[in-house]
Amino acid sequence: MTFTDRDLSPSLAAVRERHAPDALVLDSARDFETLAPARAEDLGLLVDSLDPVSFPASWLPPDAPEVLVRYAGEALTVGAPGDGGVAWTRRTDPPVVVVKPRLEGSPESFVDFLVAEALVEVGRGVPEHFLGFFEARYADLAAAVGDRLDPVGTYQLAAALHTAYLGLDTRETFATWEGDHPDLFDAWVDAGDRLEPRLADLPADLATGVIDFGDAAELACGAIKHGIEPPTPFGALDSPAYREYGADFAVQWAAPPTGPALPAQTIRHRFVWNRRTRIVQEKPQESARATSV
Repeated sequence: MTFTDRDLSPSLAAVRERHAPDALVLDSARDFETLAPARAEDLGLLVDSLDPVSFPASWLPPDAPEVLVRYAGEALTVGAPGDGGVAWTRRTDPPVVVVKPRLEGSPESFVDFLVAEALVEVGRGVPEHFLGFFEARYADLAAAVGDRLDPVGTYQLAAALHTAYLGLDTRETFATWEGDHPDLFDAWVDAGDRLEPRLADLPADLATGVIDFGDAAELACGAIKHGIEPPTPFGALDSPAYREYGADFAVQWAAPPTGPALPAQTIRHRFVWNRRTRIVQEKPQESARATSV
């Protein structure tokens, strides 16, 4: 069988019960980025119903990658490039979380954290893909960075921005696990600690071309969900303004310096969230325009 039920640790079972009690957690026999419609329909053997979702073609720029065009279409698809080792979807009833075989050999605590993260996101009702987050503004994002990023780079940036937006919300839940689910909390902190050495040199590596912007965005935006302050030029994303304005803020952040600015009062300060104390600290910050791509 393509998919089988995954055994859950007591901590994971508790997280599912609290955040997404109806969700199925499955192991996939084969690895994937985006499940082909035929394989996605195999989920129909395990769920009550399938609910394909399509998006307006007007949300996509003319040169959107084919994988994004397929995702936006009417065929049932699950997962997308950039999802990593765990994918989830609400295109089924009940929702499903799928663990991919690429995670075999990874520390069990890390895999459990990825599953727990997916369950929290399922329960939040947030868009499962960046296209549902940006909606019509994805075409605006592509136009804003079109002179600097190709369509694949724009896709990668959009996925990273979506990760950062989700992280502003979910990290508050992760931080509460220190007492109730210390194994998951420690895995969350450990994953963040492993990011920090790579973040220290990120501005210099980006400036010298050691790393391209899409890969840099993935690292920096991933840091946000771990409660780590991202380096320039990503710092403005770690703010209440991004959480409040969402896609509008992301597009403005990515726009060239000549673009219109957000209201000054929404971008005048950086709010730094400390993952260990769960305290938001405010400090002066350069304008969002100065920290844009």
